[in-house]
Amino acid sequence: MGSIEELSEQLSGQNDCTYVYGSRFAAMPMPSHQLPDGEMPKEVAYQLIKDDLALDGQPILNLASFVTTYMEDEALKLLAESSNKNIIDHEEYPKSVEIEHRCLNILADLFHSPVSDGHPTAFGTSCIGSSEAIMIATLAMKKRWQINRKAQGKDASNPNIVMSSGVQVCWEKAARYFEIAEKLVPCTETRYVIDPVQAVDMVDENTIGICAILGTTYTGQYEDVQAISELLIKKGLDTPIHVDAASGGFVAPFVNPDLVWDFKLPNVVSINVSGHKYGLVYPGIGWALWRSPEYLPEELVFNIDYLGAEQLNFTMNFSKPASHIIAQYYQLIRLGRSGYTNIMTNLTRTADYLTSQLQEMGFIIMSEGGGQGLPVVAFRLSPTQNVFFDEWALARKLRERGWIVPAYTMAADCETMGMMRAVVRTDFSMGRCISLVRDVQDALGDLAGMEIRNIQRYQALVQSYVKISRKSFVDRTCSRVVNREIGKEIEGV
Repeated sequence: MGSIEELSEQLSGQNDCTYVYGSRFAAMPMPSHQLPDGEMPKEVAYQLIKDDLALDGQPILNLASFVTTYMEDEALKLLAESSNKNIIDHEEYPKSVEIEHRCLNILADLFHSPVSDGHPTAFGTSCIGSSEAIMIATLAMKKRWQINRKAQGKDASNPNIVMSSGVQVCWEKAARYFEIAEKLVPCTETRYVIDPVQAVDMVDENTIGICAILGTTYTGQYEDVQAISELLIKKGLDTPIHVDAASGGFVAPFVNPDLVWDFKLPNVVSINVSGHKYGLVYPGIGWALWRSPEYLPEELVFNIDYLGAEQLNFTMNFSKPASHIIAQYYQLIRLGRSGYTNIMTNLTRTADYLTSQLQEMGFIIMSEGGGQGLPVVAFRLSPTQNVFFDEWALARKLRERGWIVPAYTMAADCETMGMMRAVVRTDFSMGRCISLVRDVQDALGDLAGMEIRNIQRYQALVQSYVKISRKSFVDRTCSRVVNREIGKEIEGV
């Protein structure tokens, strides 16, 4: 058979068949480097792309991701029907903009915004996700710090931010992009979240703020925002706190409503939350909220009028579909407080069940259950299990069964510690959880069996080597004896 180019040339004159796999396109490689010269029938393009995507992992079995993988049909209809609306066009799509404001008002109330004249003072914006929200919030803290420093006639060229070494990578990006020094509170082998005392001790006159995480990426644990705030107040420091509630913002209010972490605390000036995680919307949608307008410097707010009317904008991204904002509003009014509470309670129970089963298998659990953290199960192999395989081998074995359960190293300062994590999402039912437990048990059995076979092969190899060595020793000894006797005879002659 000739080259791909020769094959394509041969097929170019072939009459098209109405059956997808009888068409010339099915016998050609998919375009990868150049725009095709001609058209392709829509049903053929659809089927060939669908065939490509069939090689992806199954989203419902992807326990690596926090991102929503299930939405109701009615929500999907709204997504499809509004995907051609650009939310930045306020004049053209005023109702979509109003829905965005409704979502922000609901979130401000959920996060206990201060109230002035009967209205919440908190305000914000929708974003593509929490990464964009964190970028804006970090920049706002930096600019506000610089403004205050310059007003006092002090140097404003060396900002720093205090955070755990276990932050999500977007925080490292924000620090690098905006030239902010990172002051990292190290994780330890027994503590995977920020230490409030160490964090506050790191604060100096150049600190723009402290990042506290409501649900860490590594273990799903909540950092103690209240303790950080109280320590700052005790020391007389007005250092702002930003709460990264990307995941926990839609979990804690419903499962652990007594937890104090949000605008109830005077030092919390901004919060981000991901609608596409436990907000139950497909990616990408996130939200950034500030305690009051004073915490978003005016120089970050742009007034534009070339879209038909004057409007304010303070996002990094510009164009984005209104569809995910509308889908978020659907979930908020469709579920209400009771709906979110029921869902998050179910997820917490499922996570607790998975935790108990993994503990029985001998794993060390690194996450917190009972609603004290996200419905996430972080675990690692225990030295007492006496196995010669690691978490990566187990992850590969589970992948053979379709499950995507990531194995990775713990954050900086604990990077020699291997671990795994299963994120419990809405479509991870108890039945599916039981299937995972069985597959983990089977995978452990398979890996143990492989160990036994490898040890047996090693022992057989050693024994074979010993036999060969013995035979070689005997042969060499006999040869020396024969040679010695022959030598004697020669000498006698």
